Amino acid sequence: MLVARALRSAVTAARSSLPLLALQASSAHRPAAVTARPFTRSLWVLRGSGKGLPVLLRGSLPSVSCNRGGLHTEGDKAFTEFLNDEIKEEKKIQKHKSLPKMSGGWELDIHGTEAKLTRKMAGETVTVSFNVNNSIPPSVDESPEGQKDDEVEPELTSTPNFVVEVTKDDTKQTLVLDCHYPEDEISHTGEGESDIFSIQEVSFQPSGDSEWQENNYTLNTDSLDWALYDHLMDFLADRGVDNTFADELVNLSTALEHKEYIRFLEDLKHFVKCQ
Repeated sequence: MLVARALRSAVTAARSSLPLLALQASSAHRPAAVTARPFTRSLWVLRGSGKGLPVLLRGSLPSVSCNRGGLHTEGDKAFTEFLNDEIKEEKKIQKHKSLPKMSGGWELDIHGTEAKLTRKMAGETVTVSFNVNNSIPPSVDESPEGQKDDEVEPELTSTPNFVVEVTKDDTKQTLVLDCHYPEDEISHTGEGESDIFSIQEVSFQPSGDSEWQENNYTLNTDSLDWALYDHLMDFLADRGVDNTFADELVNLSTALEHKEYIRFLEDLKHFVKCQ
């Protein structure tokens, strides 16, 4: 997962292979002491002509144009080789070749990084939607005290925010609950099992394909009475959204995020390689 570092390495490799190009400048445009300038990132430079009009000059970096009009450099070649190795390593540590199943009769619908789980109960439809983008918590650069550099790094886990929508067949309203995974386990009662997810906001929205109503009242749970909050959590648990569900959702989201990450690396490799 060091694509940014690889990009910097690729740029450095490209710079090291670039010769200096002497830029002849007239006294009207540049002092005579300036006789040469190294290329950096681009293969093109601007030089003033006798009339002061900019002219594009091609640099002397060895390159190959691909059939689709792209450009190949030594940096691109090094970048592609790195991506090949990175993809192999990611596939090697990939736990799930296919997405894990959710227990409880949930139907899964995937559209890229977006996922929706649907469950129908007596007179109700419950949907849980989430997006795996930006769902990996930021890693800490510093190694924990006592951990050696050669020790295996902890596995990355996707913990996305998710939205639960409960719709009753005989109403025109949907109860919407925005949930997330806190950094620390939260228990409002202080007794029994801690909740591994929490409710952030609750609101009513029109059922069906109606637009989201921003002027509908939204209940924030930060200052909510604990008894009311516990009833909301029980309401979700009765509909299958409990700790077991939240734990399985983490596994599903982690597998989906890793799958999409590998696909991104493959797309990036093909883009850089221009094939």
